[in-house]
This record gives sequence, C-alpha cells and structure tokens, in this order.
Amino acid sequence: MQYYGMAYTLPVSKRGALTLPLELRRRLKLDQVASPLVIMEERDGGLFLQSAVAMPIRDIPKATIRQWVLNDEADAKDQKAFRRKKP
Repeated sequence: MQYYGMAYTLPVSKRGALTLPLELRRRLKLDQVASPLVIMEERDGGLFLQSAVAMPIRDIPKATIRQWVLNDEADAKDQKAFRRKKP
C-alpha cells in the first residue's frame, strides 16, 4: 500500500539528525516502540524513508529468505546490465 500525505520541511542538525513531526510518528506507529527503526534510501536525488521492524532471522520463514535472495540476485543482474548500457 502506498500512502502519499503531507510534505514536511524538516531542519537537519549539524550531526544530520532529523526530527519527524509527532503526527507522522503516530501515523507510522513509531511512537509505540522503544527504539523505532527507519529505512532510508536515496532515490532520484531525494530521500525515501520507511518505517522498519527488526526481527531475528530465525523467525523469518526460509521460503521468504530464499525469495529475498532471488530478488536481490535479479536486481544485481539488472544493475550490471544497466551499467554496461551506459556510454
């Protein structure tokens, strides 16, 4: 599910810290855990943030892990092919 909500302007501290607005933290349920995690990716010159959950690998079904590996290998092949096409 994709959600597109309000845009926020956030100050960045000298150490690179961001403070997410309370409304956003609540909506993403980041205020319900002691040490919330966020995945950050650089995309198209911008940043993409997504809430994350840490879980022991032993609790993840083996079939899920195998599918992740296959997806990662396919992505790696696509990236190699894309790099070769560049002039």
